[in-house]
Amino acid sequence: MSNSDIVGFIGLGAMGSAIARRLARSGIELHVYDPDQARMNALVELGAIAHASARQVADVANVVYACLPDSNISKRVAYGKDGVAGGQALEIYIEMSTIGRMAVLDIAQHLQESGVVVLDAPISGGPKGADAGTLAIMVSGPERARAQVQSQLAVISDKVFTIGDEPGMAQMMKLVNNLISAANMTSAYEALVLGAKAGLDADKMVEVINASTGRNSATTDKIPKAVLPRSFDYGATIRTIHKDVSLGLEEAQALGVPMWVGQNTRQLWEYAITQGGADLDFSALIQYMERWAGTEVRGREAPAIPGKREGV
Repeated sequence: MSNSDIVGFIGLGAMGSAIARRLARSGIELHVYDPDQARMNALVELGAIAHASARQVADVANVVYACLPDSNISKRVAYGKDGVAGGQALEIYIEMSTIGRMAVLDIAQHLQESGVVVLDAPISGGPKGADAGTLAIMVSGPERARAQVQSQLAVISDKVFTIGDEPGMAQMMKLVNNLISAANMTSAYEALVLGAKAGLDADKMVEVINASTGRNSATTDKIPKAVLPRSFDYGATIRTIHKDVSLGLEEAQALGVPMWVGQNTRQLWEYAITQGGADLDFSALIQYMERWAGTEVRGREAPAIPGKREGV
């Protein structure tokens, strides 16, 4: 990174805090803001400097990252009251949130008026991937700005993919990925519930699937780590997956692309939300299917009496 770069980070949720920790531990000067003081305190312990608003971060940091839960919050942080627009030091704003192409283009247009370059850089891999430095980072935006922050992104992960020169293209890449991921999860969950109802052993099903053509990231990672042990703690929430699928469907509608599987996928995540499961871990979606079927996809090593509240 440039010797003159002072870095800011806004949004210290599960993903943001994990990414910010990697930046802080690299020894760079890191300035942070989150409305949750406890989250900021955890970064201060690693050497970060806490601020009272996003604008204060942009007043001292020339490169600022944002990792936020939805497009309304992202827009407010970018150009709302006490947002980064007009920050005295800000030169490059890196939007790591998954908020859709139109929202990123809106932010880029507003910040351009303040002379700020926007990089679109959504991420995939979950909080555990963020901690481990194994996230996939998709980046689009002007080449010069990408080059300036290349070494910073390398601190976060060695899986950095250049998608294009215009903000918004990386958002499209992320939504394509998440539509596939969400569909994989729902199809894997319901198929495993079917097998469990028929009497198949849950561990054996996953073992066979992962040696066969049904293998996907749900069966290799999410189900073994969060469903079979009945911990339901992989990382992201049902609300987040529903939001990402909905964004993908909105882009598809705008482009005139039919999304038959995507529409059905959204209905499953939406059902869980209507039943009060919005803030449950996304692996807990399978419990709604289990309840209907009267069975469980329980690994042999799972506790006989779950030690954690399962949420349904």
